[in-house]
Amino acid sequence: QMPLVESGGGLVQAGGSLSLNCTASGSVFGNMGWYRQALGKQRELVARISSGGTTDYADSVKGRFTISRNNAKNTVYLQMNSLKPDDTAVYYCNAKGLIRGVPGDYWGQGTQVTVSS
Repeated sequence: QMPLVESGGGLVQAGGSLSLNCTASGSVFGNMGWYRQALGKQRELVARISSGGTTDYADSVKGRFTISRNNAKNTVYLQMNSLKPDDTAVYYCNAKGLIRGVPGDYWGQGTQVTVSS
């Protein structure tokens, strides 16, 4: 069973919105977040949220993206508004901490987000 399973993403025009979901295979204690990797670039943090709900965003997405988390559903969400072509990347879900009591740095399989101009 994959520890993190992502859904959402796809193709949208600039200015549009998309949402991403990521569900863990069990309860998560620690940070959950989203990273992205554009073609030819390094993977970068987009947003993360602690178990208690404290959030952190990359400057490039502040005011446009919102990360949230439902601990009862073991799920983290990323709502992306006012999308720009520069947001085009593969988005990866991440969990750092414990999933079902097992420590690790967990990654999802990645989901493509493409923003057309």
